[in-house]
Amino acid sequence: MNRTLLIARREYVAYAKTVGFWLSLLAFPLFAVLGGGIPALIKASEPIKSVAVIEEGPNATGLAAAVHASLQADVDRQNERLREAAEKGQAGAGRAVASITGPKIRLVNAPPAIADAVGPARDEAIRKALDKQTSKAKRLDAVVFLSRMDGKPAAQVWTARATDNDVSGFVRNALRDARRTELLTAAGVAPTVAQEVQTFRPEVKSFSPSAASGGEVSMRDRIPSFIGLGVGFLLWSLVITGASILLNSVMEEKSNKILEVLLSSASATEILTGKVLGVALLTLTVMGVWGGIGAFTLISASPETAATVGQVLLHDGLIFYFIAYMVGGYLMYAVLFAAIGAFCETPRDAQTLMGPIMMILVVPILVMQMALTSPDAPVVKVLSWIPFFTPFLMSARAPSDPPLVEVILTLIGMFATAAFMVWIAGRAFRAGALSDVKLSWKSFGRAITERA
Repeated sequence: MNRTLLIARREYVAYAKTVGFWLSLLAFPLFAVLGGGIPALIKASEPIKSVAVIEEGPNATGLAAAVHASLQADVDRQNERLREAAEKGQAGAGRAVASITGPKIRLVNAPPAIADAVGPARDEAIRKALDKQTSKAKRLDAVVFLSRMDGKPAAQVWTARATDNDVSGFVRNALRDARRTELLTAAGVAPTVAQEVQTFRPEVKSFSPSAASGGEVSMRDRIPSFIGLGVGFLLWSLVITGASILLNSVMEEKSNKILEVLLSSASATEILTGKVLGVALLTLTVMGVWGGIGAFTLISASPETAATVGQVLLHDGLIFYFIAYMVGGYLMYAVLFAAIGAFCETPRDAQTLMGPIMMILVVPILVMQMALTSPDAPVVKVLSWIPFFTPFLMSARAPSDPPLVEVILTLIGMFATAAFMVWIAGRAFRAGALSDVKLSWKSFGRAITERA
């Protein structure tokens, strides 16, 4: 046992004391936040576009007013959401969402050089108004010409950027709404009724007997599913990073003949156990740092949500459920990667063997998303019984309260497979560490059948 702990300590310190490990450790959550936050920041920081709207001919009369009304309706809906957020004590979050989803268009009067001109002169005036070299006070972001084709609203949209579709999309929706109102009015529907049809947004509430309140479904009922999905993805990332570290460590020590030295003073099982334990402690360090950063951020941003997450994890021992599947899943893949590393001399050898394993690991990533919405779908339930998929899919299904017998049997199957993998990996690890034979079905079979 002492030798096992010494090997685990050596494995842990070898990586934990490196600067690169801590930089990558801190960089991951940073880039994860930036990856999710940068698009939102870009959207929030987009400038308000100045858009000139011009009606072409008497047939287009009223279309500009419809565009103005559509923009005002967006502003009114945004203000309503802000008011509701303030009533719930979430004014800060409401303003943040408003900065991202709020309208980014401001309608302005068209310059006379554009409104009064025709033909090439008008086109030249438009290009000048949209040119970046034009002073900001006189520059426009878009010019919209409203007209009718076969009696139906139509538009031509000039934008400063060829890839700008925001204005076109807004105008298209506004004209679609205007056409709907026209048709309703023409059919004899009162204008006020047509307006209500246009702006009506039904309030729909979800209820379920399995909700925490026994009635209306709230965010408290949806959080467990997101946590379960997150745990599945976390385990997947830990397997990829931690087990890869283990594979590279074993492969490097074999090529440097360090494994042979270790085997002279400790058994293959002790070395394998120590290495798996050391890398497991390393991944626990990673989880501790990431979890600490995430918890601090969540508590600072929304204490109520943080408290709800804590209640969810403690409810019916859900956190222990997650831990059990993570331990079993990590153990299965860690010893497998260690055994593979013992048969590899170069990274090229490892890559050829990693391919099939990565194909296996892709399956739960695809199915976990289905497990979030349809945890009892036949394909999800069947795959949950396959030990190599069990820890990922059962973590995602955990919040849906699967039958207890299913939980117990999948745990037994997973840990039985993990124990079998440890037995096989121990024999393969010793055989691979003491020979230069490449991994093949023949060498693998000889390694696990010969006596230790």
